[in-house]
Amino acid sequence: MTKGEQTRRDIVEKAAPLFNQKGFEGTSLADLMQATGLQKGGIYRHFSGKRELAAEAFDYAWERAVRGRLDGVADVPDGVDRLKKTIDNFVERRAGLVPGGCPLMNTAVEADDGNPVLRARARRALQGWTERLSRITAEGIQKHQIDRSIAPRKLSQLIISSLEGALLISRLQNDEEPLRAMRQHLDEYLEQSVRAKLHPAG
Repeated sequence: MTKGEQTRRDIVEKAAPLFNQKGFEGTSLADLMQATGLQKGGIYRHFSGKRELAAEAFDYAWERAVRGRLDGVADVPDGVDRLKKTIDNFVERRAGLVPGGCPLMNTAVEADDGNPVLRARARRALQGWTERLSRITAEGIQKHQIDRSIAPRKLSQLIISSLEGALLISRLQNDEEPLRAMRQHLDEYLEQSVRAKLHPAG
């Protein structure tokens, strides 16, 4: 990695918490200068503007979030248990990620209409997360661990929307209980309605 590439990465890493906590509009050039220790020219020598920096900062924050949510998932052999592991990670592994909460929810809400670049990044992140959960589900169906009537994409969207909605409520109420209650509900749903039933022989 060249010195310029390392500087660019350092700027992204230091800017990511600002954008994730304060949003695109709420993050000022002064904030970025203070966080990076660079002047305006030092920052924008590496980026075409604030929008490009915010987009790369989102990618960095989302990569950190995905890494946490997938931690240990590949080591779980059962499809339903793998889905439950991703849910556990979502609930329990938020500390240590980029400060400010879920970058997908933060960015999707702020960039709904006013920032097409960030909106496109958020949509791509959502698509990637949906596809990962869908692959876990499809593999579980192939291995007869998950009921074959389950539609992988619909199940993925159900899990994501349930977790993100519960996270929003938990943050607004400053209370972890809604998120933990949703985890329990999803775990019960996966066991009762998603796990393939073993039919006795004969």
